[in-house]
Amino acid sequence: MKKILVETSARHIHVTKEALAELCGEDYKLQVKKMLSQPGQFASTTKLEIVGPKGTLSASILGPERSACQVEVSATEARTLGVKPPVRESGDIKGSAPITIRNPENGHEINLEEGCIIAKRHIHMTPEDAKEFGVNNGDIVGVKISGTGRDLVFYDTVIRVSPKYSLAMHIDTDECNAGNCFGEIYGELVK
Repeated sequence: MKKILVETSARHIHVTKEALAELCGEDYKLQVKKMLSQPGQFASTTKLEIVGPKGTLSASILGPERSACQVEVSATEARTLGVKPPVRESGDIKGSAPITIRNPENGHEINLEEGCIIAKRHIHMTPEDAKEFGVNNGDIVGVKISGTGRDLVFYDTVIRVSPKYSLAMHIDTDECNAGNCFGEIYGELVK
């Protein structure tokens, strides 16, 4: 069975078109810094500040704009910020931690009543990939990482299936450090 590319998803911000206008100006457009593995997704050149009760961190906006604002951080970063976000799938922000997003260039900020999460590790798959691996959308699996000097299995990994996806597993920076997952790393699905 083929292996799965394991990518580290660093802290980042998703914004709506309206929030982007409020933070950066009415006609502001996100510029592509780097295309990401998921089709149409990109890291932008725009960096904003994530502001919590205890600290502030800089993060890039990922584009394109979304239907809701969301901030994704690791557990270590949450402690730095002084927030207690839940571990959730991206997009599941109802009842999540409040957070402030600020543009350091103009001082404009928005206060989100909810929207800060620690992203649940997950695997993006096309329907064809899911069939090949024998899994369905929403299934929970493990992914074995070997040969890094810190071999482990990432259990409690959710499968996300869509024809819009490209095969890749996403972990956060804490998980990357735990498994020494630097460089091009591939994992093996464990059911």
